[in-house]
Amino acid sequence: MKTFLQMNTIFLSMIMEAIPFVLLGVLISGFIQSFITERWIARIMPRNRFLASLFGCSAGILFPSCECGIVPITRRLLNKGVPLNAGIAFMLTGPIVNPIVLFSTFIAFGNDWRVVAIRAGMAFVVALVVSMSIALLFPVLPLKMADSEQQIAAALEQPAAPVNRKPVIPRLGSVLMHAIEEFFSVGKYLVLGAFIAACMQTFIPTSSLLSLGSNPVMASLVMMGLAFTMSLCSEADAFIASSFRSTFSMGALSAFLVFGPMIDIKNTLMLLGSFRGKFVVVLIALVTVTTLIGSLIVGRLVG
Repeated sequence: MKTFLQMNTIFLSMIMEAIPFVLLGVLISGFIQSFITERWIARIMPRNRFLASLFGCSAGILFPSCECGIVPITRRLLNKGVPLNAGIAFMLTGPIVNPIVLFSTFIAFGNDWRVVAIRAGMAFVVALVVSMSIALLFPVLPLKMADSEQQIAAALEQPAAPVNRKPVIPRLGSVLMHAIEEFFSVGKYLVLGAFIAACMQTFIPTSSLLSLGSNPVMASLVMMGLAFTMSLCSEADAFIASSFRSTFSMGALSAFLVFGPMIDIKNTLMLLGSFRGKFVVVLIALVTVTTLIGSLIVGRLVG
């Protein structure tokens, strides 16, 4: 009974800490969804490949989105003519570098800006390396529709249709509807992740985790595996990661904080629904390798 109460306390504390940030995140996501168009982003995209990747890595600051909905947004951007490398850069960093996620990370780690800087910086570098590699490996857009390239080319040749903007009040209503739908969509993953983390802390001996964490490579791989299977919302995963501070090093924690929002069970399934299988495999492999290397570098620098 005492063990169950301990698990319940840990579980509820994680949920209560994370819920305000999830609510704020889905409201902002709903506002962006209703008031900012992908067409506008495509219009300001740099032509240079490297600059386009840099822009994609930075776009999440102004165009935040949870990883639960980032794949459909990225597909829409690509269909509007955004280069593949810029779209992938945005998809990988959008759920991490946006202000809501960074602020929740700041709170979860006891107002420590160092963790925020590590998470944002590592995510930026990983996304930049992966997106540039993708640009070299996939010169043709790897969407599942075989004629996607022709559709995009035809769309770019046609004059842009005038945008029929709805009145503000109905669009505010759509913001709330989008926020409600996203909240219930991501909420179940938050609850599941918090439950798994609470069970691990309650029932798995600390000595077992410490033995895994003694090897930097294994520790990072374990935390990346946890991030993938928990499939947490990026607005709440920092609270789960912070609960492992006494067990894993900052290098392993950075692997959890970066890998999870980029690749997890939810968005892997969505990726497979939108992109060709070979592309998804290569993307996951690139993110895994670069995140692992980045976490080892962080572990070495931070100690």
